[in-house]
Amino acid sequence: QVQLVESGGGLVQAGGSLRLSCAASGRMFSIYDMDWFRQAPGKEREFVAGITGSDGNTYYTGSVKGRFTISRDNAKNTVSLQMNSLKPEDTAVYYCAARVGASDTYWGQGTQVTVSS
Repeated sequence: QVQLVESGGGLVQAGGSLRLSCAASGRMFSIYDMDWFRQAPGKEREFVAGITGSDGNTYYTGSVKGRFTISRDNAKNTVSLQMNSLKPEDTAVYYCAARVGASDTYWGQGTQVTVSS
């Protein structure tokens, strides 16, 4: 019902920047809370950043605060993650997620981000 497609992943050197985008379907996109998660090999999926649908408040995990910025464009049904000052520890598959209603979460397929030292 809610389809999410990520793009923008790739290989970048430490200190570089990358911008991830997530295109979403859904007539009620503007009220969806949108998140970015990431998962590195052998590790659990972790929350990276989120932005609410109600008022656009943003939230970040401590390790990316000040380096990453999440934003949304409701007219285009997109959410983005601007990643600056990238570190090798940021290497992971990044997933876009939409929280719809009280208990439904929809996930994209993920996009690989690799940061070399």
